[in-house]
Amino acid sequence: MAKKGEGLFLVYTDLIDPMNEEEFDAWYNTEHLPVLLALPGFLDAARYVATRGGPKYLAVYELTSVEALRSPEFTGRKRMPWEIRMSPRVTGKNLTRIVGRQIFPSLLENPDRGMAAALQIGRMSVPDGADAEWNEWYNTEYIPAYRTVPGVIYARRYHVVDGERSFVTVYELKNDKVSESAEWLHQRENSSPRSKRMRALMSMAPGSPGVYHRIYP
Repeated sequence: MAKKGEGLFLVYTDLIDPMNEEEFDAWYNTEHLPVLLALPGFLDAARYVATRGGPKYLAVYELTSVEALRSPEFTGRKRMPWEIRMSPRVTGKNLTRIVGRQIFPSLLENPDRGMAAALQIGRMSVPDGADAEWNEWYNTEYIPAYRTVPGVIYARRYHVVDGERSFVTVYELKNDKVSESAEWLHQRENSSPRSKRMRALMSMAPGSPGVYHRIYP
């Protein structure tokens, strides 16, 4: 069964009181994720914690399309008492929700792969007048080079349809040290003659790019 689609839903948060972490994790892992995964259009999900960047906690939901978040089953679902008490809207700060539609690759590839052990996620915007060249560079020169780095499982790009910034890049990694490797750093500097100029156009979100390792499941 497919575990990847054309949509992505990211929920970032920090906790106001770290003392809530144990119950927050229990609620998320045993109630919230299972409830959402039972809804139409939700294919897979996992939770991550930041090892670099932030916010600290990240929930990632793979969607058939962004329409999954507009379904009556999602918008009309009943909030349980535990959710009302432990939701990041109540216990969190720096809450950031991002809904993205995949733009690279243009077609789904290997949709049966599961959730990666680690992720690096960049959230960025570029000036409107530069986005055509910037996207062409990113898709044809920049991101293909990273996909050759040892430890990189996959890489995708999304146009943000709801949330801060305009674009999201998601690298699926074997571990949270891949983006510190010499091969990764070499690609960053040598993937394209245009890279320095194109990177200068990007406005990154606070805490981005963030590196995350999976904590559940």
